[in-house]
Order: sequence, then C-alpha cells, then structure tokens
Amino acid sequence: MFENLTTRLGTVLDSIRGQGRLTEDQINAATRELRMALLEADVALPVVKEFIERIKVRAIGVEITQSLTPGQQFLRVVQQELTQTLGGVAEPINLRAQPPAVILMAGLQGAGKTTTTGKLALFLKEREKKTVIVVSADVYRPAAIEQLRIVAGNVGVEWFPSEVGQNPIAIAEAALAHARKTYADVLIVDTAGRTTVNEDMMKEITALHGALNPVETLFVVDSMTGQDAAKTAKAFADVLPLTGVVLTKVDGDSRGGAALSVRQVTGKPIKFMGMGEKSDKLEIFHPDRIATRILGQGDMLSLIEETTRKVDQEKALKFAEKLKKNKTFDLEDFREQMAQVQNMGSMEAILDKLPGGAQMKAQVAKANPEKQIKRSVAIINSMTKQERKYPDLIKASRKRRIAAGAGVEVQAVNQLMRQFETTRDMMKKMAGGGMMKMMRSLAGKMPPGMMPKR
Repeated sequence: MFENLTTRLGTVLDSIRGQGRLTEDQINAATRELRMALLEADVALPVVKEFIERIKVRAIGVEITQSLTPGQQFLRVVQQELTQTLGGVAEPINLRAQPPAVILMAGLQGAGKTTTTGKLALFLKEREKKTVIVVSADVYRPAAIEQLRIVAGNVGVEWFPSEVGQNPIAIAEAALAHARKTYADVLIVDTAGRTTVNEDMMKEITALHGALNPVETLFVVDSMTGQDAAKTAKAFADVLPLTGVVLTKVDGDSRGGAALSVRQVTGKPIKFMGMGEKSDKLEIFHPDRIATRILGQGDMLSLIEETTRKVDQEKALKFAEKLKKNKTFDLEDFREQMAQVQNMGSMEAILDKLPGGAQMKAQVAKANPEKQIKRSVAIINSMTKQERKYPDLIKASRKRRIAAGAGVEVQAVNQLMRQFETTRDMMKKMAGGGMMKMMRSLAGKMPPGMMPKR
C-alpha cells in the first residue's frame, strides 16, 4: 500500500532530515520534489497545490527556521499536513438511530460494493456486536443477488431475498419491515451499480435514499482508479447526501492518489478501507495512522489492535505458562505458533504496519513466507504424535518417510528441523529470562536496520 509514494517521499525527507539549518532554497527544492511525488501518485492537482502551499507557509515561517532540529520539524509538518489532507481524525460509523439503523451502499459496478457489504456486516457483527441483515436492490444482475447471498452465508448474517424484475424501492421497504419485525440492529442495502455515472442510476439511488432515510450513505470506490475515484465520488456527493467513503482494493494501490484526494475533493470522510478479498479485511480509516504509513514510519497501533483481535489469547496464555513451567518447546508448539502467524494475515500486510517495512517487502516477497509456512505445517502433519512431542527421535529413515508423506524432498525436512531448533533455543532463552541476551545475539545475524537502536 502506497509503496511508490512512500519511497519518493522517503527520498525527499531523507535529504533534509539531518540538516542543522534549512534555507529557503532547500525548502523550495524539497517542496518541488514533494509536489512531483504527489502528482506521480495520481493525487488530484488542486489537492497537491493546496497541500504544498500549506507546507511552504509553515516551513518558511518561524516554526522551522528557528527550530533546533529543522529537518525533523519539516518531517513533522509534512506528517501533520498529510493527516489533515486525509481527514484529520477517524470518523466512526454512525449507528445512532432507532433500530434498525439503515446503511445504503452506493458506487459504480466493479468497485466492490457487494464484497464490502459483507465485510461491513462482519465488522458490525463482530466488533459492534450487532445483528445485521443484508439485502440486494440490484435487480439488473442476477449474479449480484446470488453473490450477496453467498457473502452473507460466509460471514454469518441474515440475507433478505430479492429477485430480478422487482422494484428496488419495494425490495428495500420489505427488507426494512422485516428488520423491524425481527428486531435487527442494522440493515445494509446493496444498490445497483453502472459502469459510468448516469441519470437513471442517480434517480434510482436518490429515490431509494428518500424511501429509507438511511443513517449512513457510503460511497464505495476502487482506490486503484486514483484521482478518477475522487471525481466519481464527487459526482455522487453532488446529488446524494453521502456520509462517508469506503476505499476498496487499497492493498493493490501502490500510488495512494485516491486516499489523498477523496476527502478534500468531496468533503466527505473516508470511513473504511478494504485490504483484500477476505471478509475480515476491512479497516477503520485513521488519517494519522495512514500518514505515518505513507511516511514509512509504520502503524504499530493498528498492528497491536489486529494482534489482540486475531491471536487466540487463551492459547497464547497456556503456551506462555507451559514454556515458563516446563521450559520445553516441541513441534506441536511450533506448528501452533505458525498457525497464529497465519491468522494475522499476509506478511505483506504486517510489514505495511512496521516502521521501515516497505523497504523489506521486496526481499520478503521473494522468500514467499506464506508458502513456506504452509509447507512447514504439511511436514509437521506428516509426523507421528510421538515425533512431534520428541523431535530428537527424527533421524534419517524417519525423515525420508516424513518427506514422502508431505510430498517434499528430504532437504525440506532438514530445513524445517533447523528452523525448529533455532526457534526452540530462542524460546528457552525467553523462558529463562534471557530476552535481552537473545536480542543482542540476534542483532548480529539480521540485516542492517532490522534491529532497534538502543
């Protein structure tokens, strides 16, 4: 996410970061580079102009010229202005209405409305503890209705049936009546999309809005379309009282133009961003955290929140107690730890949230960690329970049998055993209170910049 913009901005900011004094010429040169970086990221020109002007006013003023660390202060100003351009503060979804709260999903065909409807339903069900019903008012594509039925089943929420040929308003009103009757908390209405903005589409969705009076009207837009996303969002915002925007396919957007343009062009907050096809890949849009990601400083708060949600706390506690008590770590434990890592999602998504992670992405992508984990789990599954509990039993003949069972070469089993032994040594040191000793020993084995400075 935002890799190109992060790289370009990083180069600009690195050139002035350590400066003891910044001249007006240096500031002008830096803002010129910032301007080019933003235009290359497909940020809308009016947004770029306003952003650069704000940076210049603050940079040439007392705030930076009289600072003891002007390079760091310039970085701080860029971060603050990026946050402001992205919306300033996160705006949570509004459910303050007499149930059922109605959410209307709008957007062009192919933007990911139906997938996002499912993601939002799961978000509200799991994080807000709401009972959710979803309904499709897209009566032009039979596949759209069926897709929402499947998506609803996958995320475990109720799907209200509709059919091609029905009146969209009649569908929505019937779904609303059903939601009231069953005391549902939220009704999400997925509307029809078109390939382009047209008059018929606008009339239909405006009529739907009038009939439902939704508490939220969210515009779903493909972030990979760059500043076109902002233009389309504005076209909708001009005729429909949008309350927010959902950016989809953000994981495929290496430029970041949509995220930086939408808020300023439409005046509407970005409330969520979709990060992949999986149903749980919907994140609250935090402008300050996105700004730090764009500047290559990571997003540790989001990573911690995600870890807390996705790691099985009970299993983690049991494992910690076992390690402390017995100081033993076997292949069953190793497999469980890999499963916990898999639950966290792709390594690429994790690196997005780590400081300096963008620079490590290419190296990690070559290694294909997800594939390696799957292969390692398959090898461990090919072992007997006794072998997993007592790894030292695994000698040459057993390795050949395990390799055949997992469909790999013996070398792959050897590699897994070496990784296991290294991890076991680390776990023993952690159990014995030797964490700092272990970190120091690791520092010499890792690439420059990977370990934190003391």
